[in-house]
Amino acid sequence: MIFKKIIPLILVTACCISCTTKKTMFEQLPSSQTGIDFINRVEENDSVNVLDYMNIYTGAGVATGDINNDGLIDVYFSGNQTSGKLYLNKGNLKFEDITEKSGLLTTRWCTGVSFVDINQDGFLDIYVNVAGSPKIGSTANLLYINNRNETFTESAAKYGIADTRLTMNASFFDYDKDGDLDLFLITNPADEKSSFVNVITEADTARKALGVDILYRNNGNETYTDVSSAAGITKGGYSLGAAISDLNNDGYPDIYITNDFLSSDILYINNRDGTFTDKIKASLKHSSFASMGCDVADFNNDGLPDIYTLDMLPEDNFRKKMIIPGASYDKFQLLLRNGYEPQYTRNNLQLNNGDGTFSDIAFMSGVSSTDWSWATLFGDYDNDGDKDLLVTNGFYRDLGNLDYVNYQSRLNSPMGNQAAKRNQKLKAIKDLAKIPLQDYLFENNNDLTFTKRSEEWGIGQPGFSNGASYADLDNDGDAEIIINVFNGEAKVYRNNAEKVRKNNYLAIKLQGLSPNLQAIGAKVYIYTGPIIQLQEMNPYRGFESSVDPMLHFGINQYKTVDSIKVVWPNGSVEVRKNISANQQLAIRYGKENDSSTGPLASQNVDVNSTGLFTEITGNHGLTYSHIENEFVDFKIQPLLPHMHSRLGPGLATADINHDGLSDFYAGASVGHIGSLFIQQKDGSFTAKPLSQDSSYEDMGTLFFDADNDGDADLYVVSGSSEFLPEASMLQDRLYINDGKGNFENTPHALPSTLSAGSCVVACDYDKDGYLDLFVGGRVRPGSYPLSPQSYLLKNQKGVFTDRSAELPQAGRLGMVTSALWTDYDNDGWTDLMVTGEFMPVMFIKNELGKLNFKSPVILPHSSGWWNSITAADYDNDGDIDYVVGNLGLNSRHHASANEPLCIYAKDFDKNGRIDPVMCYYVQGKNYIYPSRDEVIKQIPAARGRFSTYNDFASVTFEEAFTSDELKDATIVKSECLESSYFENKGNGVFERKALPFLCQSSPIFGMLSADYNGDGNIDILVTGNSNSTEASTGAYDAMNGILLSGNGKGNFAVMNSRQTGLRTPGDMKGIASLRNADGSLLILAAANSGLLQAFRYARPGQQFYDSGSESEYAMVTLKNGRKMKQEFYWGNTYLSSSERLIWYNKESMTMIEFYDAKGGRIKIIE
Repeated sequence: MIFKKIIPLILVTACCISCTTKKTMFEQLPSSQTGIDFINRVEENDSVNVLDYMNIYTGAGVATGDINNDGLIDVYFSGNQTSGKLYLNKGNLKFEDITEKSGLLTTRWCTGVSFVDINQDGFLDIYVNVAGSPKIGSTANLLYINNRNETFTESAAKYGIADTRLTMNASFFDYDKDGDLDLFLITNPADEKSSFVNVITEADTARKALGVDILYRNNGNETYTDVSSAAGITKGGYSLGAAISDLNNDGYPDIYITNDFLSSDILYINNRDGTFTDKIKASLKHSSFASMGCDVADFNNDGLPDIYTLDMLPEDNFRKKMIIPGASYDKFQLLLRNGYEPQYTRNNLQLNNGDGTFSDIAFMSGVSSTDWSWATLFGDYDNDGDKDLLVTNGFYRDLGNLDYVNYQSRLNSPMGNQAAKRNQKLKAIKDLAKIPLQDYLFENNNDLTFTKRSEEWGIGQPGFSNGASYADLDNDGDAEIIINVFNGEAKVYRNNAEKVRKNNYLAIKLQGLSPNLQAIGAKVYIYTGPIIQLQEMNPYRGFESSVDPMLHFGINQYKTVDSIKVVWPNGSVEVRKNISANQQLAIRYGKENDSSTGPLASQNVDVNSTGLFTEITGNHGLTYSHIENEFVDFKIQPLLPHMHSRLGPGLATADINHDGLSDFYAGASVGHIGSLFIQQKDGSFTAKPLSQDSSYEDMGTLFFDADNDGDADLYVVSGSSEFLPEASMLQDRLYINDGKGNFENTPHALPSTLSAGSCVVACDYDKDGYLDLFVGGRVRPGSYPLSPQSYLLKNQKGVFTDRSAELPQAGRLGMVTSALWTDYDNDGWTDLMVTGEFMPVMFIKNELGKLNFKSPVILPHSSGWWNSITAADYDNDGDIDYVVGNLGLNSRHHASANEPLCIYAKDFDKNGRIDPVMCYYVQGKNYIYPSRDEVIKQIPAARGRFSTYNDFASVTFEEAFTSDELKDATIVKSECLESSYFENKGNGVFERKALPFLCQSSPIFGMLSADYNGDGNIDILVTGNSNSTEASTGAYDAMNGILLSGNGKGNFAVMNSRQTGLRTPGDMKGIASLRNADGSLLILAAANSGLLQAFRYARPGQQFYDSGSESEYAMVTLKNGRKMKQEFYWGNTYLSSSERLIWYNKESMTMIEFYDAKGGRIKIIE
C-alpha cells in the first residue's frame, strides 16, 4: 500500500523536475546510447614521449559523410597509437563500429582524415594522414578506396600519394581548373626538433630547412604527381591547418596555411596559371603567432570569405600569467628584420575588406582568447541565418607552464650527466598537471560580434579536444557536433535547435560533373529577404578533419528561400527560385535551372568603382615620406602600454605666399627636417625645407596670423619622449612669414615651453584682435603617466606670454592629445575643449573673455585614451556636436565605469624612476595587466616577491601590493575606450553615443568633417592605427580608412575604403584638406614612418569658399529649411590644421551667412 503511494509521488516529482529543466541547444550523448566509443588512447613511455616527438599531444581528426549512400551520415575517427574507427549510422543516432570488417584497422600514427570520392564512382573514399616519426612506425599516408559494399582497400601507393613527410591534413580541390581534384597536404616536421622551433634565423633559410607543404596534381588517370616546387609551394613551416577558399573572389581557389611557432602563416594566392604566390604580407597586416587550426567562411553575410585562426591566449588571468611569456620588443623587431611577418599570440578573425586585404577584429568580436585551441568550425548551429563558431580546446600536459619551462631550460645545459638530466625531464613531464579545458561555442550576434555560449548551449564539459566535425546525423535539420578527444571518449553532441529555437533551414547537396562529382570549389549563395548567405563547397576544415559535404543553411523564420545561386567550379551559374524551407535539396549540374548566366569572368572587385576619392599619392610632387628615428621608450619604462616617441607627424595647410594657391607643411621626426610644399599653377607641388635644424620632433602644426600682418605664420609644437625632461629640444617654434612664403624662427616671441607637447590651437578668446594659443602637453619623458605641462599663451601684439598659471592645476591637465576652441554653449564666446590619454572630455567655459577654470564641464564617465577631436553640427539643430577619436575596442584593453582600466604610478622600488603598473578586470576581479617578466623588467625587486609564475598568477592587484605602497601612488583611469559622438543637448549637457562598430577597430587619429556626398549633411573622414604598442599587445592596424556618412540626425553609416576609394592602411596620424588649383579638394593623410597619401575629391556643383580671417562661424540654410551651424577653426583634429573653408552645394543649400566674433553678419552666399 505504501509502495503504491510512493510511485505517483515519484512520477509527480520527476515531472516537476523535467518541466523546470531547460533543454540546452546541445546535449552530449553517452557512448552507451550512440555506440560511438572511440578513444584516441596514447600511452607515454621512455621511447614515446614529448622529448622525442614534440607533437605527441596534438591528437587526431574526425570526418563525417555518407559512405554507403543510404542517406545517413557516418563517422570516422583517426587515431594515433589507436586504430582509426569507422562508425556506420544506423539511424536514430545509433552507430555500429564496422572498422575491422571494413578493412580499416590502422597501426600508424594517424593524424588527419578526409572523405573524398577520389575515383569518381559516387562513393566516398577515406584518405588518412600519418605523422609521428620513423622511430614510431611507418609515416606513409593511407588511402582507402570504397568497394561500395562497406569494405575498403588501401591504395595510396597505387595513386602515388603514400606520402611519408609527416602530414597533418589533406585537402582535395581543383587548383588548376582542369576539372579534376588535386591534393594539398600540410606537413609538420616535429620529429626530434623541439629545441629549434623558436630559434630565430633568416626566415627564408629557416623555411627551406623545414618541411614544405605538398601539392599533388591529379593526372586524370588515378595517379598524382608532386608539383609543389613548380607550382610555387616552396615555403616550409610547422603547419597545423589549411583552408581552401577563393579569398580574392577571382574564381580560383587560394590556400591559407597556419604555422605553429616562429614560422609565419602563408597565404598562397592562385595565379590562375597553375602556380601560387605567397601574398600574406600584402593581404594581412599580422597573423597569429602559434597558429593552430583555422577556418574560412563568410561570417558576416557580406558575400566575402573571412579567415579565423587559432592560437593559445587564455581567457582567464591565471592561465594567461602561467603560459604566456612576456613579449620582448627587441625579439619582435629581430623577427621582422629576419623576414618574418608580424605575429601576435592571440586568435585572429580576419575580416575580408573586399579589396584583397583583411583586418583582424578578433578582440572587438570577442573571439581572441580561447586558450590552447585546435579546431575551429563556422556553422549555423542555431539555424538563425548567421554562422556561429566552434573552438575545441585542451592540452594533455601543461607544457606551457612557465615554471616548468624554466625548470626544463635549466636542464638543457650541455654540462653534466645528460642521461640523468633526461630522466629528470621525463619525470617533470610525468608530474605535470593535466589541464582539461572547456570547448568554446560562440553565438554570432549578427553585428560582427560573438557571445560565448559554451555552458548555456551545453558543451561546457572540460577535456582534451582536438579534431572536430559537424553533420546532421539524425536528419532533423540541424548540425550535430562530433569531437575527437585525446585519451578520452569521443564527444557526440546532439543538436536540439529544432526544438529550442524552432528556426527553419535548407540543406543543399551538390552533384557536379565528373571528375568532380562532389562539386568541390562551388559557391552557393542563398537569398532570404535582405539577407545573403555564402558557402563554398570545401569540406576540409578546422583541424585534421573534414565535415559532411552537405551544405547546411539556417534561415531563421523564413519559410521560403527567395533564390539560390550556384556558381559551379567551372564558373557557370545556375539559379533556383522560391525554394521551400526545411528540406534537403539536391542540385545537379545543369538540371532544373531557373536561369543561367553562363561562365563568369573574373569576379575581382574594382576598389574604386564607386569611389568619391581618387588617390594621387606620389604624383604632382606629393612625394613626402615621414621617417621615424629609432628610439625605444620601453628601454626607459618597460611597462608602458605604447611609445610616445612615434606620435607624429601633423599637417597644416594655408596659402603662404598670397598667390591664391593652397600650400602645406608636413612635420618631421628628430634627425629630419619638416617640409613646406608650395603649390604651382598646374596643381603640382614643390618641396622646400622649413629650416636646416633637425634637432626637434614636430608634433602639432598650425598656420595662423601671429602678428596680424595678413599672412600665415607657422607654429610647430616640439614633443616626443626621447629627450630628457625640459631639454632645449622641447622648445616650441614660431616661424614668422615675410608674406612671400619665407619663414624665420623667432624664439624671442615665445616663452619657455620645455614640455613634450602635442597639439596647438588658436583663438582670440578675449576678443582683443589677436589670436591666442593653447598648447597641449603630451607626456613627461621617463615619468609616464604623470601629467606634463600644458600652456595658455596670450598674444600681445605678436609676442606670447605664458598664462598657464590660469589653467586648472596651473596647466597640469593630464596627457593632452587634442584640443579645440569652440562655442559649445552658443553664448558667443569661444570656449576650450580638451581631452587626452587617461583624461575625460572636458570644456572650459569662456566667460566674457575669461576662461572659467573653477568649474569646467567634465563629461561623466568619459575618461579614456582619446586622441583627436572633430566638430560640426551633425544633427542640423544649430549647435556644435563633437566626435572624439579613442583607442577603440579592438585590443586587449577593456574599460567601463564599474571596471575601469587603471595605472598606479610610483617609484615602487625607490630606484629613482616612475613605475607605471597597469591593472585590469578579468571575470570581475582586478589584476596586474603585464606579465611577471615584464613587471620584473620595470621593478627588479618584484622577482623576490613573486619567485614563481604561479605566485604571480595567483594574486589580485590588491594582493600584489601593500596598502602603504599604493596609498600615495598617482592613479589614472579610463572608463570609456569607444570612439564616440557627443550630441550637444544644450546647457552643457551631452549625450554620448559610440561610433559605428567598425570605427572601433583601431585607435582613431585623423578626422575631417564635411559634406562629402553632397546630401547637405555632414560626414566624417576617419583614419587611424598605431604601431607604437608594446609587443604583447601588438599593433593596432585594422583600419583602412572610413567615411562616416551622416544623415543629419546624428547617425552615421559606414562606407569602407573599397566604396570610397580612400584607403589609408598605415600608421595614420595627421590629416588636412586644401584647395587644388583645378578647383577640386585635396585630402592629405600623413603616416608615421610612411608615405604621405593624397586623394583628390571633386563633386559637380560643389564649391569651396575661404571663410576669411574675420569669420567665427556660419549658418547654413538647407533646402529642407533647417539651419546648420559651422565653426571655423585655427587647428583641429590630430596635430593638424586645415584651411578655414566652407563648402557650398546648391543642390542641398540655399544660403550661407557668415558671422564675426561679435555676432555680426559680415557676408552672405546665396
